[in-house]
Amino acid sequence: MEITIVGGGLVGSLAACIFGQKGHKVQLYESRPDPNSAAGKLLRGRSINLALSNRGRATLRRAGLEELVLSKAIPMRGRMLHGQNGSVKAVLYDPVANQCIYSVSRRYLNELLLQEAAALPNVSVNFNCKLIDADAGKGLAKFRKKDDDSSEEETLVEKRSDLIIGADGAHSALRQTLLKRPMTNFSQKYIQHGYIELYIPATDKGEFALEKNHLHIWPRDRFMLIALPNLDGSFTVTLFMPFEIFDTLNTEEKVLTFFDGQFPDAVPLLGRKNLCHDFLTTKPSTLISISCCPMNGGKAVLVGDAAHAMVPFYGQGMNAGFEDILILEEIIPNSDLSSGAGVEKYLEQFSTARSSDAQAICELAMYNYEEMRHLVNQKSYYWRRMIDIGLNKLLGQVWTPLYTSVTFSATPYSKCIENKKWQDKVISKMYAYMTVAVGASVATYLVSRYQRESLTDLVVKWGREMLQQKL
Repeated sequence: MEITIVGGGLVGSLAACIFGQKGHKVQLYESRPDPNSAAGKLLRGRSINLALSNRGRATLRRAGLEELVLSKAIPMRGRMLHGQNGSVKAVLYDPVANQCIYSVSRRYLNELLLQEAAALPNVSVNFNCKLIDADAGKGLAKFRKKDDDSSEEETLVEKRSDLIIGADGAHSALRQTLLKRPMTNFSQKYIQHGYIELYIPATDKGEFALEKNHLHIWPRDRFMLIALPNLDGSFTVTLFMPFEIFDTLNTEEKVLTFFDGQFPDAVPLLGRKNLCHDFLTTKPSTLISISCCPMNGGKAVLVGDAAHAMVPFYGQGMNAGFEDILILEEIIPNSDLSSGAGVEKYLEQFSTARSSDAQAICELAMYNYEEMRHLVNQKSYYWRRMIDIGLNKLLGQVWTPLYTSVTFSATPYSKCIENKKWQDKVISKMYAYMTVAVGASVATYLVSRYQRESLTDLVVKWGREMLQQKL
């Protein structure tokens, strides 16, 4: 079977690996230049580090690449919360089973997947190819290809295949062609928060300036700073904040005053000079959430950010995209793929199975932003966490905390939300029963002690006694 993959990012390149390993003829088209070329190296820049967890690992395992990727990753066992007064508090992700997530370089992982795909004899990787049109019903994709990195001359490339996989990101060109089909729903929402990237270098001895096996967070209610470790001892630092605050920090003095007040322990690590330079020369990037349903049309299907872009606060963007490929590969029988027969019905099954989960993880990602920047500062967050951990130890999988089910299991995202709602109801009833039980105990005590007096007198007398004892 012939497969065309649009987009050579993380999801597209891993799809090429997996379908190529199954023996199908795969053509991968990427609009950017080869990352190993001179033009490709010029495009290299910092980006939000990836948090690899169980769903992504399962797909890498299917491609035989999990151990190789983990060898170049740093385990993060929990959050390290930095208070405004310089205090730190470690909060494990999974204190019951001690599971962890992994900090991985986006650049390293993408280049590895492209190399692995290109090494397969039945996979062809084509750079400088931009999708300009597609006919999903016919399995036809049209690309405009630059002859080389420096040339302005372009040629038209048409490719007809049995299956088109759209992995071309949040601003997907393939999705634009599918939106022309009837009954295709699409929505996008930019949040009023953006981000910029900063950098904490390794120490003079080449060591980590912060504890390396945690995701560091400076939660400040309306905004937050995070730092993820890199193999060279540095940390990739990201500030998420409302644009209206970004706009006010337009001089070195204002930047330093803001950071000295909000993140005093981070300033020496960032370096005052580098902090000002990076902050003032970087335009905040936007954050978008996208939903598309159905995720298929004709012989084409959307995966990853092309189908469900999300804000990055649950660390599930890559993991959800990788899981798309795993589910798609499991739904389409290899016998049908060999001839291209019946692909449309399997794409419909994939879209039906995946759409509700895609919507769910987009909602969860927004919720986790509130948790990371605000709720971790509230006592109620730790009370709930204590209850979840205790019940998880007592009941096992019957009671799985939300973060654990999202990050460390393959439970469908929509089911994770259902479980959380059920758990909320149970805990609300527990609180209600406890309140009634305490009230009943107090009433029983009062009646037994002061049987001949009125209820009003009982309460007044009991209150006076309690006050006298306290005094």
